[in-house]
Amino acid sequence: MGTESRFPYQDPTLSIDQRVEDLLTRMPVEAKAGLMFHAMGSVAALDEPGLFGMPSMATLLSRRINHFNILWAKSAHELAEWHNAIQRVALEQPLGIPVTISSDPRHSFTDNPATALMAGPFSQWPEPLGFAAIGSPDLVKKWAETVRREYLAVGIRVALHPQIDLATEPRWARISATFGEDASLTSELAVAYVQGLQGDQVGPESVSAMAKHFPGGGPQLDGEDPHFAYGREQVYPGGNFDYHLEPFKAVIGAGVAQMMPYYGMPIGTEYEEVGFGFNKGIIGGLLRDTLGYDGIVCTDWGILSRTHWGVEDLSFEERMLKALDAGVDQFGGEVRPQALTDLVKAGKVTEERLDTSVRRLLREKFRLGLFDNPFVDTAAADIRVGTDEARAEGLAAQAAAHVLLANGSGPAQLPLAAQPLRLYAEGLSAAALGNRAHLVDTPEEADVAVLRLAAPFEQRGEEGTLEYFFHAGSLDFPEEEIERVRRICRTVPTVIDVYLDRPAVLTPLAEDAAALTANFGATEEAFVKVLFGEAEPQGRLPFDLPSSMEAVVASRSDVPFDTADPLFSFGHGLNYTERTTTSG
Repeated sequence: MGTESRFPYQDPTLSIDQRVEDLLTRMPVEAKAGLMFHAMGSVAALDEPGLFGMPSMATLLSRRINHFNILWAKSAHELAEWHNAIQRVALEQPLGIPVTISSDPRHSFTDNPATALMAGPFSQWPEPLGFAAIGSPDLVKKWAETVRREYLAVGIRVALHPQIDLATEPRWARISATFGEDASLTSELAVAYVQGLQGDQVGPESVSAMAKHFPGGGPQLDGEDPHFAYGREQVYPGGNFDYHLEPFKAVIGAGVAQMMPYYGMPIGTEYEEVGFGFNKGIIGGLLRDTLGYDGIVCTDWGILSRTHWGVEDLSFEERMLKALDAGVDQFGGEVRPQALTDLVKAGKVTEERLDTSVRRLLREKFRLGLFDNPFVDTAAADIRVGTDEARAEGLAAQAAAHVLLANGSGPAQLPLAAQPLRLYAEGLSAAALGNRAHLVDTPEEADVAVLRLAAPFEQRGEEGTLEYFFHAGSLDFPEEEIERVRRICRTVPTVIDVYLDRPAVLTPLAEDAAALTANFGATEEAFVKVLFGEAEPQGRLPFDLPSSMEAVVASRSDVPFDTADPLFSFGHGLNYTERTTTSG
């Protein structure tokens, strides 16, 4: 039909509610079903096969699906061009409903296709943990406003974030995208983030925020992640379920537009032991009735076809019915709207039930202005994304987020002295150091050594599989690595910097390091600025650093600050006028 005819839903002078109701009356069940699927899209030619075995974009669009989350793109211009091409195809379909594009986080350092993407053409900032270390709601809002501007430039209108789970289980693989262990700090920063993305209310200049993972995805049994069957259980040995709700209550109060439940299934609570996306007590009861939330609820990706914990014995269609009965509006990562259409035609679900969700989904498209202006300015995309100003602000935040854990005396005391210095470095290039120091090949030749390390993990899965990307398991460094680092420390005064995507056990390293810092995503350039005093570490730990794995294993997964005798405590962080090595 195209969009030449002027129906009431195409009239921008009418109220959003009027436009939604008019369009709803014109939609066949197939179009309603398609709207309730949020598929993975490929930034590629329309007929090119999708990622991870998904159908092509042409096939997905033919199924009336018009919400897509995207992964990699080479440039902002390429992404904007692709977005406009997809919109043109959508507008030629009956009713001309525009496409909504979404994205996982893509402004930091994580590169995991299931959780977050490396910044690429976008400005690069520390992980959310780094913002928790800085602790400034104003900076978080500024960051989110930058994310919003850059997303708008390429047509991304839904952010599959913020992730506001609480990092109470130190082993969990997804801690880096949280705001840490403390509910009050997380709540404050989460509200600032939502406000930065959406503004005072969702409108044509907004990015719609989808907070996750309701009702809090932190307390995973043994820290294992429910992307995988062995991590499906979410446990509350401390009876601390309500603590994990606090950030979600805060963002609901701030008007967050969308919500995503997690894959996990609650064990030993009042709720049914099924995945949260199937859990009527959690979605229909707690979220909708108790907390009064009337926004969009979109499931996490693939709960009907892959991560269907607690309902493994049900068929695909039975799982769909259970999720609908629980109160979800949209199926993330699924691509079979015909199954929903067939359920309606078979009388197993009413069209009125679809209308309840479709109203919410259409309203969001109208609020975002997609019906009135679905296209972006492709010529301006590269100019607006990753500007020099945004990159400089991101670099400054990376530097500020460093936490100075310990700082001794002598030649390795931070900041390093501005003098001719022979430096042995691992993880630092000569280009990054510039003329600040002279690189040598061995610790024996050096005045000072600098080692940039990353928190340890147990490698899971085969390379290229989803599991391979998740950093899980023990937080202990391997014995051979500890001995190697200690040999260097005993040869020359040594600065150790550790990237903490999880709270690693640093006890054996802290014993011998002359100075110890932590970062939450930082380029060489940012670290060098901190190293030589051109920027000061302003961070405070956003979680406890455990003293041992024994303390981690003995702690309760749902209780914050529960590891006995932490090496460094939440809030610990020195500055360059405090030269003590005492832990907090």
